[in-house]
Amino acid sequence: MTQEEAQQRIAELEAKLARALKPKTNTIKVSPKGAVSVYGLGKFPVTLYSSQWEKLFGMQEEVKEFIMDHTSELSVKDSVEVANG
Repeated sequence: MTQEEAQQRIAELEAKLARALKPKTNTIKVSPKGAVSVYGLGKFPVTLYSSQWEKLFGMQEEVKEFIMDHTSELSVKDSVEVANG
């Protein structure tokens, strides 16, 4: 590997590291099919139609209670990944 190739590889790795360390932000978009997509919670967006979101919001207390009742069974993502969620 030449010095030039090594410098190019270092620059690539630094750029990759900068992207990995960049704080993730949540964004909301309208999907091509007219649904609401929330990006930034995980690897893939969470996409539901507006009526589905409304139904989910109506279940908010049930979901919270379920999580509390099953805390010992549930996994938790690193706080860095969910800091904006």
